[in-house]
Amino acid sequence: MTIKTIFLDRDGVINKDNHYVYKIDDFEFIDGIFDTCLHFLNLGYQIIIITNQSGIQRGYFDEKQYQELTNWMLAQFNKNQIKILDIFHCPHGPKSSCNCRKPKPGMLVNAQKKYCIDMRNSWMIGDTERDISAAKLSGIRNTILFQADKKKFLNHSKAKFKVSLLEQTKKIITT
Repeated sequence: MTIKTIFLDRDGVINKDNHYVYKIDDFEFIDGIFDTCLHFLNLGYQIIIITNQSGIQRGYFDEKQYQELTNWMLAQFNKNQIKILDIFHCPHGPKSSCNCRKPKPGMLVNAQKKYCIDMRNSWMIGDTERDISAAKLSGIRNTILFQADKKKFLNHSKAKFKVSLLEQTKKIITT
């Protein structure tokens, strides 16, 4: 049996992208993330986080610091009755030849294999074209580009939908 999933990028979708966030004090949730995730769960979706974390390879923080922040973030979701099925992260830098760094689809493909995900009926919500490209390469056709900063809004995006408020995704994903 397959499951349908909402894939979320972390920096820029779950939290404000304050450049290489690895400290709890620097982590600021995006407005509406908890209500939006509850909406997805109520529709029968699982939630998986897919995130590039090149700060690890760059030496800005290490794997242990990343895991500490991740555990804290998951606890905040749990306090809001939101179960995150899994988190996949790529610790490699942009010049890496790995298959996991978005825009490559490796993390999404690994999630699909691990959980038997119906990619055609799943969604990717990201804040960059890298997220959208990785989703399309993995077989996800339902994509939402979320960009709170309208000054940087990508009109040329290949995303199926574009939103500037996270809550707008609840009007798009209804079944």
